[in-house]
Amino acid sequence: AQLYDVEVPTINYHLKKVFADSELEEEAVVRNFRITASDGKTYDTKHYNLSAIIAVGYKVNSERAVQFRKWATQVLEEFTIKGFAMDDERLARGGSVLSERYFEEQLQRVREIRLSERKFYQKITDLYATAVDYDVTAAATKRFFATVQNKLHWAIHGQTAAEVIVDRADATKDHMGLRTWTDAPLGKIQKFDVIVAKNYLTEEELAQLSRLVSAYLDIAESMALRKIPMTMADWETRLNGFLELTDREVLQDAGKVSAEIARAHAESEFEKYRIVQDRLFESDFDRVVAETMRLEADEKPESRKAQTPETPPRGAPPKKRKGAKKP
Repeated sequence: AQLYDVEVPTINYHLKKVFADSELEEEAVVRNFRITASDGKTYDTKHYNLSAIIAVGYKVNSERAVQFRKWATQVLEEFTIKGFAMDDERLARGGSVLSERYFEEQLQRVREIRLSERKFYQKITDLYATAVDYDVTAAATKRFFATVQNKLHWAIHGQTAAEVIVDRADATKDHMGLRTWTDAPLGKIQKFDVIVAKNYLTEEELAQLSRLVSAYLDIAESMALRKIPMTMADWETRLNGFLELTDREVLQDAGKVSAEIARAHAESEFEKYRIVQDRLFESDFDRVVAETMRLEADEKPESRKAQTPETPPRGAPPKKRKGAKKP
């Protein structure tokens, strides 16, 4: 089930079909082994050989099974034409599926992701894209990309991206509740600023988010150094496990607020805030003019003081003018 990324009942259904069609003999491909479970009890567990695994791979409807069928078809085609099929690259590596160079490149990619200026959640999706079985069209990929941002937000402040926008976007608050925006701190807030959840986070929340992603990248780098190949399912499982390990709650659903509702709320609040912003906004030109007028106002009293003659104290004799003749 894990190999083909489907549920166990799906595998059981196809195995029964394989045996019912006499494609394989059940006795020839199945053996029972006694396995001790986590509860300490021993159970008889069926183990299927490679023939059964391949047979199921031709029947299961999943992205992973499609990948298998493409690979198998290529091998069969080569065998049919040449009479043999060889994995030249694997033989050159001494039988290893993944080469030393693969893990060196993987480590380099992880370090480049760490140093990039990408957003926090984009670094996690970039990491996911390094999976050995990465497929951008797979349902698992679309699901991961759709949830990773919300998982990170939820882990930090207990809300999804949409929920934090609806909760904090408020036209009556300073800067509409935003903590940062594209032209901050002096520039105007634009409509595209108000639909970005990260813009509403406090400095402490952003710091926590940064530390969380950095720690996860440490784990990814460790995996590459230890030459552990990671699949798409591995990365998703590791992310959930990492959040639990750091004593953070893992988001189990899509949240209570949709992205569409959050956008509509933020844009509605922005239209109300725009009126206030236009009235209070001071552009660079306005600031230059105000500063110029202030400087001029500071200079005027000194100028008048320099031009006004001194008034002698009451009762003092008048000063003689230069050039005046004595009587």
